[in-house]
Amino acid sequence: MLRFIISIGFAALYLILGIPVLGIEFLIGKVNPYKRDISSLRMVQWAFRVIMRICGVKTTVIGHENIPKDEAVLYVANHNSYFDIIITYSMCPGLTGYISKDDIARIPLMNLWMKRLYCLFMDRSDVKQSLKVILQATELIKKGISVCVFPEGTRGDSNAMQPFKSGSMKMAEKTGCPVVPIAISNTRSIVSDHFPIVCPAHVTVEYGRPICTRELPKEEKKALARIAQDEIQEMLDRTAAEQVIAMRHSHMPV
Repeated sequence: MLRFIISIGFAALYLILGIPVLGIEFLIGKVNPYKRDISSLRMVQWAFRVIMRICGVKTTVIGHENIPKDEAVLYVANHNSYFDIIITYSMCPGLTGYISKDDIARIPLMNLWMKRLYCLFMDRSDVKQSLKVILQATELIKKGISVCVFPEGTRGDSNAMQPFKSGSMKMAEKTGCPVVPIAISNTRSIVSDHFPIVCPAHVTVEYGRPICTRELPKEEKKALARIAQDEIQEMLDRTAAEQVIAMRHSHMPV
């Protein structure tokens, strides 16, 4: 419980002290919008890393070099915890907007920072609004800003993935940008399984090789959601198998 209280307190303090910073960033943006955006990105990444330390979250990162450095991408990941956002956002090499539930847009101050960082808010019950968000995300990618989406559409109640929604891949289909699958293991054990108690955890984040949508045949483009989900499931299964082996070795007599 103490970790939860401290992390919430830190986040609230950051948001309050960040009010004048937002004003400064606004002025910087008048002269150099890119410098403003990168500055905002790095500050939020720093805050997320602090929250991870407070909560005792350690990470093993695999395949980060698979992220293309010279173009915007569509990140797609499995989703079991709010920590999926905190952890993966802290690792984004460049400007990245996340597609989030619209209820988060109602949180004061946080919504300002999220909009500043190109996050988009989707009401999944409103088809027309959802399509509008997809078009906005498509325009971000065209401008060189990556987008991250959780294609299951919601946080799962277990580690088993729900089927990916095909609409989540429209940004890649329309822009031809690479799709980078991300497999996130063990974030449920941080807080989701015993909210509001926060427990230290070791999380594995693996970035798969980019799926080059421009090179896919038409039939495979239509199956892009399934292809990405299969890639993520393969990475999750490999991580789970390696953890089992490691546990067995740790219990072997010396």
